[in-house]
Amino acid sequence: MARPPRFDTEQILDAAVRLAASAGPAGVTMSAVALAIGAPSGSMYHRFTGRPALLAEVWLRTVGQFQEGYLAGLRGEADPHAAARTAARHVVAWSRAQPEEAALLLYGAAEFGRADWSEEHTRRADSGNELVYAALGELAAALGAEGDRGRERVALALIDLPLSVVRRHLRAGEALPPYAEDLAGECAAALLAAP
Repeated sequence: MARPPRFDTEQILDAAVRLAASAGPAGVTMSAVALAIGAPSGSMYHRFTGRPALLAEVWLRTVGQFQEGYLAGLRGEADPHAAARTAARHVVAWSRAQPEEAALLLYGAAEFGRADWSEEHTRRADSGNELVYAALGELAAALGAEGDRGRERVALALIDLPLSVVRRHLRAGEALPPYAEDLAGECAAALLAAP
């Protein structure tokens, strides 16, 4: 009977998140993750074919967790203005609750080696992004935000502005201020109320 593995995939990915938060994507190597969890370096290759697969999985797990709540916020309110505020607030609230994961997402998929990912990893990433962009498009239509300018306004209100609140504080090593969610929601509402 085979012995169960000492370290499961979640433990490995958790360690990779911690390394990415503290040292950036370059700090996430097979040997660094193995060292962080006290596993032999060779055991990492039983779970991941190589560093690109590890980087892809840590990115996909993290962005998937974020997107789940973000999509729920976008689609969870009947009023599109309320949905916009909820989604903008989610960016900050999720980042407050998961600061290491939020620090990881501030880099982007390209820094996590997307160019070297397998076709399956790339497909999974694209699928998640397509769901988010479809939901943003539905919200833009419900808000009457027509054309490229309208879609840009929605993306600015629900992606760029909330991320700027998070980025400034996380990059400075500071906790998010207690009013950050309110500020993100207020900014989104003000921008989307504009003509």
